[in-house]
Parts: sequence; C-alpha cells; structure tokens
Amino acid sequence: MTSAEKILHKYWKHESFRKPQAEIIKAVLQEKNVMALLPTGAGKSLCFQIPALLKEGVCIVISPLIALMNDQVESLNKKGIKSIALSSKYTYNDIITAFDNLQYGNYKFLYLSPEKLQSELIQEKIKQLNVNLIAVDEAHCISEWGHDFRPSYLKINTLQKMHPHVNTIALTATATTKVIDDIIDYLNIEKVSIFKQSFFRKNLSFQIKYSEDILNRLQQLLSHFKEPVIIYTNTRRSCIQISTFLNNHNYRSGFYHGGLTFDEKSAAFKNWSNEKTPIIVATNAFGMGIDKANVRAVIHLNLPQSIENYIQETGRAGRNGKRSFAYLLYNNNTISDFKKIIQKGMATPKICKDVYINLNKYYQISPGEKPDQYFNFILQDFCIHSNLPIHTTYNALITLEIEGIIDFLQNINQSSVIKFKVSNDNLFLYQKRNPNAKKIIQILLRTYGGIFDQFTKINEYSIAKKLQLNKFDIIKSLDQLNNDNILIYKYYKGISQIKFTVPREDNYAINSISKNISKRNKIKLNKANSVIEFIENNTICRNVQLLHYFGENKINNCEICDVCTTQKLTKTDYNIIANKILELLNNDGVLSSNDISNSLPFDEKSILKTLQFLLEKRTIGLTSQNKFKKI
Repeated sequence: MTSAEKILHKYWKHESFRKPQAEIIKAVLQEKNVMALLPTGAGKSLCFQIPALLKEGVCIVISPLIALMNDQVESLNKKGIKSIALSSKYTYNDIITAFDNLQYGNYKFLYLSPEKLQSELIQEKIKQLNVNLIAVDEAHCISEWGHDFRPSYLKINTLQKMHPHVNTIALTATATTKVIDDIIDYLNIEKVSIFKQSFFRKNLSFQIKYSEDILNRLQQLLSHFKEPVIIYTNTRRSCIQISTFLNNHNYRSGFYHGGLTFDEKSAAFKNWSNEKTPIIVATNAFGMGIDKANVRAVIHLNLPQSIENYIQETGRAGRNGKRSFAYLLYNNNTISDFKKIIQKGMATPKICKDVYINLNKYYQISPGEKPDQYFNFILQDFCIHSNLPIHTTYNALITLEIEGIIDFLQNINQSSVIKFKVSNDNLFLYQKRNPNAKKIIQILLRTYGGIFDQFTKINEYSIAKKLQLNKFDIIKSLDQLNNDNILIYKYYKGISQIKFTVPREDNYAINSISKNISKRNKIKLNKANSVIEFIENNTICRNVQLLHYFGENKINNCEICDVCTTQKLTKTDYNIIANKILELLNNDGVLSSNDISNSLPFDEKSILKTLQFLLEKRTIGLTSQNKFKKI
C-alpha cells in the first residue's frame, strides 16, 4: 500500500482510488502542474487533499461557493484534519488569529473565495505561509467561454506570483478544449499534465420529452420512482409552487433555493438525504457537493443555461452505477421563455454605457476624475434614482467589472426577511380592521411561500414595483405590521461597494470595451442555441451529441436514450402501441393526445406517430374539440 493509499484508508476508509485519481495524485506529488477534468461525482477533491496531507505546509484552495467551502472544511475537521475557510464573517482580528493557526497550529487547508484573495491583508499573510500546493476548484469560472464566468478568477494568478515555486492543480467537471486552454493560460502555469475523463455514463438514460401539460407528465414520471429524485426549475417561486403541488398530490417533496437561510437549506437537504422527502425541487443553487449515490432521476422542467450546466446537474443521478434517468420536459412555451431569459440577461454596449454614465452622475464624478475610494451602493436605490431596470442594470455592472471599468464588491447575502406570527384566521381579521394593509399582505402571500413556517428572504424593491409604490413606503408598511405583531420583519440594506478604476470618460470608456461585450453576448447566445439544438435534435443519440460538444467524437450510440430507443421501435412495437390506444378509447370513449400519453408507458413521440397512423387508416377520428375517438 502506497503512502497515498494509507492516507485514503486512514481518513476516508477507502481501500483504493478511482481512475484516474492515483495518476493525478502522483503527478501532483512530483511537483507537476495539473489540469484535471473529471465528471461530477468522480472525487476531484481527493486529488488535491491527499497530496497536500503528504507534504509539509498548507494547501490553499480557491473555490467560488461559500457553502461548498464550508462543507469541505467541516468534513475535513470531522476527520481530524485542521482546515479553515475565510468567510465574510471574519473580522480583522479573526483573520490575524486564523493565519497564526495556519502558520503555527498544524493546519493543512486554507479555503478562500477569489474575491477574498484580493484583500491586501490576506495577501500579506499568505506570503508568510509555507504553501505546499495551490488548488483552483471550479476552474471553468476563469474562462469567458465557460459557464459561470467569474471576473475575480482572472486575478488568481496572484498566488503564483507570491509563491512561484509551488505547483498548481486546476479542477473542473465541465470544460471544452477552448476553456481548458484558457484555464492554463490565465493561471500562467507551464508544463501542465492534463487528465481528462470521458463524460460517458453507460447507466444514465437521457430522455427529452415534449409535453403540453408538464405537471401531469411530471406526476406520471414520479409514479415510477421510489428512489430519490431531483427536480430542477429556474426560479425560487416555481420551486415552492411545484413542491406544494406535488405535496398536494401525495408526493413527499421539499424545496431548495438560494434565498433560504443556512438552517433552512440544511433542513431541506437533510430531509432529502435521509429520504423523509425523497423528492427535492430546486434551482441550480442545489448541486455543489451533492454526492448521494442512489438518485434515480434528475428532471429538468426548464431549459438549463448551457450544456455544461446540464451535464453537471444530470450527473447527480445514478452514482451507484444502477440504471438512472435524466428527463427534460419541454414545450414551445418552455423554449420561448428560455430565449426571453437569455436576451434579458445580456448587457449590450448601450445598456452598459447608460449604467456607467448614471453611476458617475449618481456619485457626482466629474469628467476626467477617478476617485480613490469605494462608494456604498444599494442596487435597488440606484435603479429607482436612475429609472433603470434592476435585472439589466445588475448584468451591466457585472460586465463593467469584467472589463475593468469598476470594482463591484457585492454583499448579496444580506437580504431582509419576514415571518408571519399569526394564524390565517387572525390575519383575515387584521385585514378587515386595517384595509390599508390588505394589498401588501396579499402580495406577500402570493409572492413568497412558507412565510408562516420560516423566515423568508424578501425584496422590498420588487414588492414596491408590484404595488406601484416606492421602497420606503413598503418598509414603512412592513414596520407597522411588525409593530402590530402580525409578522417579524428584519430589514437589511444589502449594501455593496463600487470603485471606479478608470477616469470618467463616458464615450471612450465604453467604446474601448464594446467589442468584448458583444463577443461575450455572442458566446452566451451560442451556448443557449446549443441547448436548443440538443433538445430539438431527435435523430442523433443524446450521448453522442453531448460528448461531441466536449470534443469526444469516438463514441457509439448509447442505446438507452429517447432517440436510440425510438429508432429501435419495430413495426410490432407500433402495433402494440396502437392496440393499447384502441383499448383506452374503447374504455374511456373520447381522449386528448395528452390523456393518452399520460396513460401509456411509451415515448410521447411514438404515441403521436401511432395516432397519426391510426388517423390515416381511419381507425380513429377527431372530435370538434380535437380529441380522439374510435370510428
């Protein structure tokens, strides 16, 4: 048994490594720079944790998600491996103490966000550490060609400058060849050993299903699964609505989204993990660090933002090697909504210029001036003052930061929260006695789920917009409800900070970056089009399509996706489907195509094709309501 295997057994209780973990660890221990491209669930963390434990000194881990950092640190500390994650909660004194521990207390891991790395205090302290390895997790965030691009990732090479003789390992689950090249280039690492594992999952069946009634089709799917299921949707509100719908139809489900508190997220995850609620409805906030082996199905009710996102999210199914399913339910409205969201999320050069000029006016910056300070910034207040749409403005600020026009330090964790204290009956009586409060109470009840049971994050600006009031009227009304003991209201300003990094030159500043902005929007649009093309291409095996996207071309058809199984249908299979349809119509008389699809265990496209065949043979006919009947 090698030293690495002894560490694996001692702390993780495993006897051997998965392929290619051992090869990666060996390369890291040989002081080589490594690029590891491993699918979700392949055990990427061990590739830097084990070599770091075998070397003297501290491993610095850069990770984009606070929750994932905290999970890994908690897991390491439980094993007796001393680790620290520096979060925004750390005061100056906390940071000094943390680095004393790292330097003198046998600590092995320091987890940092790329934003935290930019602190001058932290950089000075890192210089004093004996660093044995630099690990960059979710490394695809470095590349604008990747998904989840983070401008702060471009500054990670600061670490190499501070410790030029320390080797680097970059890890990601999803990256095209272009993204891999960008990662290596931006990290400024030389002589890189690249380890790349195929994305092919022989036990995962991709099923893309067109359905006019998605919720009915969802119920039909869930009726076949007793093991845990993840359902992905794209908004916090729809998470709650779909979970409530499922619970009302006797499916045990919970919900998970980025707006929940830490305790609420922990409770939702625990209930799903121990299968008290085996179905979890979630946004893409649910995923990082999820390693439950027996997930039977991942179901998407909206289109994912990119193929990379889709691969990561579906990759959480079937890690125990058993046959599992990745369903995506869609219709024409789904695609139309997706296109609108993509367009809405793009900050054009004109929008960026409008936001930039208004920012300068807001802080009274004169032409040619560049203040050497950070300004407090509340997004909602700025948008109201400047009469700008909030979502578009936010995207423009991110773009301006990427292009180096501003520094935008976000404080997105501080949101106001509310929780109702009274019962529904008492709330009804209060509204009768206080009719002026009725509108805001009704908006709260319609917009936010679970506010009788738990503290729920709210957005005063959004509520104000719906009621055509200003934010301060909403705050005043919520304060009154709080004082009347109807609800508990905790107000947070959600202050961010902005610093101008170039002198004010309205036309030049934006004109110099407009090509980059247009290029980035084109990349985003191309990624969205790749998703639509994947969904609408029902002639090429789903696995072949996905693998081709990531540069894998030598692969046979999977034989288990919806495309492969439909192509394998014989004349006998269609006769079976036809007989089942006629049997249904015999018993029920008149049915819609949706009724028939929801009642039969066959692919919807095959059912529709068989219905068309039966219509042509005049075995069945259509009523004036476009329903099917036997002739």
